[in-house]
Amino acid sequence: MYEFVNYQVKDYMTRSPCTISPDTELRELEALFSRHDFNGVPVVDQDNTLLGVATKFDLLKAFTFQPTAMIPPYEAIMSRKVADYMTREPVTTYPDRPLTRVLQRMVEMRTKSFPVVENDQVVGVIAREDILRALEDATRAN
Repeated sequence: MYEFVNYQVKDYMTRSPCTISPDTELRELEALFSRHDFNGVPVVDQDNTLLGVATKFDLLKAFTFQPTAMIPPYEAIMSRKVADYMTREPVTTYPDRPLTRVLQRMVEMRTKSFPVVENDQVVGVIAREDILRALEDATRAN
C-alpha cells in the first residue's frame, strides 16, 4: 500500500481523452454519455485548450425551468450548445501531481474526475476508477 505515495497522475490518467467543442449540441453530449461510461468530458477549443467541462449534471441543467416560462420541446432543448451549460473554469490537475493529493481533492470535492492539463492543453483525465486501480496496484506491489 505504501507504494501508492509514489504514484503520479501521469501513471494512471487516461491519455488523449475524448473531448468536445463548445458548439457540440446537447444531443451529441447525451449520446456520448450513453455510449461511454463518462461522467464528464473536457470542452476544448481548436487548439485543445481547456474551456470547461460538460458533465451529466450540466446536461440536466438544460431541463430546469422557471415556473413562469413555457417549457420548450425536448428536441429544441437537445439542439442547444454545450457552451450554454458547461462548467467553466473547472478544477484541474497536472501530470506530475501525486495521486495522494488528487485522491484527497476528489474526496473533499465529491467529484468524479479532473482534466489533466499541461501548458493549458488537455493531456488526460484522471477519474475515480483510475485512483482505485492505482490503490489496487499498490496493494499488489507489496
